[in-house]
Amino acid sequence: MTRVFVYGTLKRGGENHHWLAGQRFISKACTLPRYRMFDLGGYPGLVQDDNGLAIEGEIWEVDEAGLSRLDVLEDVEGGEYERVLLDLEGGRVEGYLYLHSVEGRRDAGACW
Repeated sequence: MTRVFVYGTLKRGGENHHWLAGQRFISKACTLPRYRMFDLGGYPGLVQDDNGLAIEGEIWEVDEAGLSRLDVLEDVEGGEYERVLLDLEGGRVEGYLYLHSVEGRRDAGACW
């Protein structure tokens, strides 16, 4: 099982939350203030930023099949997002960073 930080449409109540069906919610969580979240047109993208914000999200415990599904949703193979260790209050867990330019995109603040 892998712990994954989700911060956008995968959160409870989000339109893509069904991708986490069968997985276990652990807790609400925040990153350390080292990231920024941008509106990519209906979903957010998280990028590293040393002058960033504490991004609000959730930690989920995800099995291998669930992790593979999330990688498909986030288009890891196609280079849209990369699954990396994110710095959270209280430790590090895996999460998804957006890999393309956010120039011209609206800063979405700390909570999607």
